[in-house]
Amino acid sequence: MEMTRKDFLKTVALAGFTATFSAVDPIAVLAQEGSNAEGKKVDLVALLGGEPAPMFEKGIAALGGITRFVKKGDRVTIKPNIGWDKTPELAGNTNPELIVALINACKDAGAKEIIVFDNTCDNWRKCYETSGIEAAAKKAGAVVMPGNEEKYYRETALPKGKALKSAKIHQAILDCDCWFNVPVLKNHGGAKMTIAMKNLMGIVWDRRAFHQKGLDQSIADIGTLENPACLNIVDAYRIMKTNGPRDRDASLSRKVCLCLPTPSPSTSSPSNSSINSRRCRLTTSNIFLWGRRMVWELSTSTL
Repeated sequence: MEMTRKDFLKTVALAGFTATFSAVDPIAVLAQEGSNAEGKKVDLVALLGGEPAPMFEKGIAALGGITRFVKKGDRVTIKPNIGWDKTPELAGNTNPELIVALINACKDAGAKEIIVFDNTCDNWRKCYETSGIEAAAKKAGAVVMPGNEEKYYRETALPKGKALKSAKIHQAILDCDCWFNVPVLKNHGGAKMTIAMKNLMGIVWDRRAFHQKGLDQSIADIGTLENPACLNIVDAYRIMKTNGPRDRDASLSRKVCLCLPTPSPSTSSPSNSSINSRRCRLTTSNIFLWGRRMVWELSTSTL
């Protein structure tokens, strides 16, 4: 059975999906066996159970294959969450096995260059090493680029932004042909939940401006970037349920991998940058859930 975006959000809302997943287990409701017998393009895939690489392969196949997003000769950037000096078992960063699977898929599609980077919160060298992503990405054939110096960023206009009218964006995002946003799903003390849009804070240089101008609206504003991610791949293989984004321990949930693609900028509306609107739509970064209230607002809006 196929599920529309609106049906997906209604299902999440009815299941009582919260930032900590404490009330119920809605993933079992969402992980339905889908079919695409009519040849329609699927734009949201949720997978339950298994290991990161096989889940990714199944998910990307359901979306039409990696060549839907990557063409031969493309320069590709992959933006995982590498923000913390934490091992994969602690679920603070994106799972390196998922990054390797994505790199291999891009190589198979004929990508000319694949860059992996993040603007980390902890010391960038320790984050890159302890997360396992640097070693895994290099072994798979990607270029691992730092994000720790301002020289890597260029001032970029955000004409649809409300709080942020511009931001310094990493050159790996600005100069690529397509890029993948690969966040890890977890609890966050400030944003309550961190998924796709929150992960965009790692493509900018000055994150202090987000807090000074309002974290929620600034996150929404960076989501109006005119060259959005071609695909959001949400790693929920392990989930940090509490004390995020860098707690010492992670409560292991059921193993999940969500593939969430991004519509083209032409489908966006200037009003979409406001997460306070009851007519919030799924556009540049697809889904941003701010607790039960935001889930309900999204599910009852015009999509």
